[in-house]
Amino acid sequence: MTRHDPIAERVLRIAEPVAIAAGYELVDVRFTMEQGGWVLRVYLDRPGGLEQVDLHDCERMSRELSAVLDVEDPIPHAYSLEVSSPGLDRPLRTVEHFRRHAGAEVKITMAVPVQVPSGERRNFKGPLRGVEGDTEAEALAVVEIDGKDEFRLPLRDIDQARIVPDWDAVLHKKQQKQQKN
Repeated sequence: MTRHDPIAERVLRIAEPVAIAAGYELVDVRFTMEQGGWVLRVYLDRPGGLEQVDLHDCERMSRELSAVLDVEDPIPHAYSLEVSSPGLDRPLRTVEHFRRHAGAEVKITMAVPVQVPSGERRNFKGPLRGVEGDTEAEALAVVEIDGKDEFRLPLRDIDQARIVPDWDAVLHKKQQKQQKN
């Protein structure tokens, strides 16, 4: 997927090989200005998502990435580095991410607006029906909107895509776990 933030793209190219070498999947990188200043967020997961990333994993990768980023120096000003798991509202970045989560409810914000009959549209929310195409340059995320219309959104033009958690299912699972204990 073509990124629309050159700093995040540079950090992604630097950080991804480090994460892979350490046995992680780099899910996404976000560079944002917040109240306390610039924040670089790096989201990690285990390949295949079978095990969860824990605090120890995040601390370890924070040290490793900090050292590499200090040497490479892709960010020209001060920032805070945060390394975390992708969470329940995990970002989707690659063709594989979109394939793996087909069927999930997603929220997608386009960097490049999509022409629709009523004009232009940037925001889409609905079930992810799948992905067409194999490379990030050509792939289209197929999203159903309002239970009837399907939109084919070029991954290269997506600014941000996230899973929308099913909070009812999460709470139900938590209640079942509490009842077992």
